[in-house]
Amino acid sequence: MFFLSSIDHRGYPTCSHKGGEAGFIKVVDSTTIAFPSYDGNGMFLSLGNINTNNKVGMLFIDLENPHRVRVHGTASIDKNDSLIEEFHGAELVVRVTVTEIFVNCPRYINKYQRIQSSKYTPQSDFEKPLTPKWKCIDALQDVLPEREKGLAEKQGGTITPEEYGELVMKGKG
Repeated sequence: MFFLSSIDHRGYPTCSHKGGEAGFIKVVDSTTIAFPSYDGNGMFLSLGNINTNNKVGMLFIDLENPHRVRVHGTASIDKNDSLIEEFHGAELVVRVTVTEIFVNCPRYINKYQRIQSSKYTPQSDFEKPLTPKWKCIDALQDVLPEREKGLAEKQGGTITPEEYGELVMKGKG
């Protein structure tokens, strides 16, 4: 996993978690790394921001052996990227041309251990699980992509934003 920072259309920085199975980030060549974009929360903060301002920051943290690395670069997205086949379950591929990379002090990194992968993390034997609960929020039904309309009914119906908030607080969102 890593954290991706990008700049929104107003000039504000935003930060997003990006995760996957080990190896989901690929070193393409001596100046380029690539990672998949999976189905997310539908806000397109990362990819939308990259389309507006391609400067990004990436923060990689090893929580088991306190260590972190920062990467700065310029990102690009190509709907026909040849790497798409290498990232099972990816919708798009983001390539970052690295302009700067440096080790960062690990002094205040608490040690954590990975317990399990998210059920949404694509793997080679990946079968996409049911629709994420946020896509069942009643107020969002008319703005979902056509391919996702009606999925809430297949999962028992729509929910309110408040019900979604309760699910998130219980770790079930």
